[in-house]
Amino acid sequence: MLSKNEIKFLRSLHLKKYRDAEKKLIVEGERILRDIIERHPQKIQKLIISKHYLGDLAFLNNFELVEVDRLTFEQISASKNPQGILALVDYPEFKIHVSDFVLVLDGVQDPGNMGTILRSAVWFGLKQIVCSNDTVDICNPKVVQASMGAIYDLDILYTDLEEFLSKQTKPIYGALLEGTNLYQTALHASAILVMGNEGNGIRNQIRNHITDPIMIPKFGLGESLNVATATSILLSEFARNR
Repeated sequence: MLSKNEIKFLRSLHLKKYRDAEKKLIVEGERILRDIIERHPQKIQKLIISKHYLGDLAFLNNFELVEVDRLTFEQISASKNPQGILALVDYPEFKIHVSDFVLVLDGVQDPGNMGTILRSAVWFGLKQIVCSNDTVDICNPKVVQASMGAIYDLDILYTDLEEFLSKQTKPIYGALLEGTNLYQTALHASAILVMGNEGNGIRNQIRNHITDPIMIPKFGLGESLNVATATSILLSEFARNR
C-alpha cells in the first residue's frame, strides 16, 4: 500500500517543477519498463502495480512490488488509460563532452516527436543532443513514454543555441527547404545537424550559423515531412559516413 503522503508525492511529479526539484519521474507501461530494467535497472526506485493488472510480472522478479487498488493507481498515473504498472525512477544524469557528431534541436515542441527523435538518435549511435531552452522537457511523461527509455542513453544539454553554435568549428548542417539535395551532398562524419520547430522550422538567428543547408527531396506527394521522420532520415545518411 501507499500512504497519503506517498500518493501526494507521486502525483506532484506530474509537474515539471517538482520533477526537477526531486530529480525523480514516473514511467508507465510494461514495454518501456522492460527496456529500462534491461539497460538501467539502477534507475528504478519503486515499482507499483494495480491489483487489476493482468500483464506479465516475470521480468520484475528482482524488484519489490507495491500493489494498490485501481482508484489509487489512477490517482498517481499521468495517463488517461493507465496500463496498471508504473515505476518511480531517477532522473537521467548528463555529462557534457565533445562528440564527433551532435544533433541540435531548435524549439521542437511535440512530446511524441521528441521521444521518437531520441529513439532514432540512440539507434544511429549518437551520444549527445543539444536543445534550445524552449525545446520540450525530455522528462515530460509523454516524451519519456515515446522515447522508450532512450533518455538514459544520451547526454542532453539545454542551452542558448546561438552561443553554442558560435563556438563550433565543425560544419553545421541545417534542414532547410532551400538546402541542397541530401543525396547529392558529401556529408562530413564530424558535424552538427540542426533540426527546427514543427511549424516554423529553424529560427532565423539560428539559420545564420548554418554553413551547409540540406533538404530531403520529395519523390511523391505531400507538403512536408514530420520533424521526427525527417530527423531519422538524415541521421541514417550521416551514420553511413561515420
